[in-house]
Amino acid sequence: MTFACVACALLFIASNGEYRTLKQDSPATGLSENDISAGWISLFDGKSLYGWKPTTEANWKVENQTIVVSSGKPGLLRTTTQFDNYILKLEFKADSETNSGVFVRTSPKPKSPTEGCYEVNIAPKSNPFPTGSIVGRKKSVDQRDFESEKWHQLTIICSDESISISVDDETTSAFQDPSPLGKGFIGLQLNAGKIRFRNIFLKPLKLEPIFNGTNLNGWKTYPAMKSKFTVEKNELLVKDGPGQLETKEKYENFALQLGVKTNAPKLNSGIFFRCIPGEKMNGYESQIQNGFKNNDRTQPEDCGTGGIFRRKNARRVVADDQKWFVKTIIADGPHIATWVNGVQVCDWTDTRKPDTNPRRGLRKEAGTIMIQGHDPTTDIAFKNLRIRELSPRNLK
Repeated sequence: MTFACVACALLFIASNGEYRTLKQDSPATGLSENDISAGWISLFDGKSLYGWKPTTEANWKVENQTIVVSSGKPGLLRTTTQFDNYILKLEFKADSETNSGVFVRTSPKPKSPTEGCYEVNIAPKSNPFPTGSIVGRKKSVDQRDFESEKWHQLTIICSDESISISVDDETTSAFQDPSPLGKGFIGLQLNAGKIRFRNIFLKPLKLEPIFNGTNLNGWKTYPAMKSKFTVEKNELLVKDGPGQLETKEKYENFALQLGVKTNAPKLNSGIFFRCIPGEKMNGYESQIQNGFKNNDRTQPEDCGTGGIFRRKNARRVVADDQKWFVKTIIADGPHIATWVNGVQVCDWTDTRKPDTNPRRGLRKEAGTIMIQGHDPTTDIAFKNLRIRELSPRNLK
């Protein structure tokens, strides 16, 4: 990616052509409604390390909506989910002599900064690769010391073979890898000194539409079933049920985003994936059901929107009925993660024995995606269905 393309990518979160910090008007994610509609998700909920895993013994903790570490064995706090093409934004505050970094497309324990990862450095200007550099690959053009008393924003754009870095809206480095690593984890590093991170946001890139907004081309219908699927005003509508609408294409490891609106309280539907083609809703189901018990959103009534039905409940019901919400699903081997309106609600690994039938065991084979019409009360709208297969891991 050229420097001009970096500027274009930043327009995803720009207003009137000027840089804009992601708004803090949602206590759950720090994302505005516009950010959520644009596909941004939060990787840190401000309260816990849900969705993260340390690779060494270190004192990683959450303080004042901030991830903090200062001592322990050098290593990473890494996501439990792998990503491939994306914009990553976060803020950091580092002590003056701290040497840390953010690892992208990384293995859990990379052999070095140039093997199995890309390390974006956070380090003093005396370091061979100061803040904003890609260690071992590209030195930052901005070689000042960043003030340790202030928060600084780091932007990393991973797009196929290109890695581009900006600090405080100033481009610092860019690198083209002729043999890109493909998907990998995101890691926050403890190396030497205290480091703090907050406001960690990600927007998947290069998702392609699987619904054209005009008709059901690319989808298989089942007229003998009761559900009726129609298209109006760029929306896919499903009423009545049971029934299903199935993609003609099959997907294995993917990132999927879509908009959903239930048109009455506590309606039930689902997005099925890795389905056995032609069979009746035989796949993993990411639930759509916004009901919760005891006036407590952490008590879903029926698995909860974003939960994996009969496998893992959503940890929180985020969406509201009769309002559009955005769901993100990332399926990668046995691991499945979901976000609703930018909030991660499910982080689940299927530990069952492998089986071609997902009702009986772990299915990693590619399968179709189905939209469910659940019952006679079904009245649900979908829009902006977009997907991409994750890039395979490449360590050559």
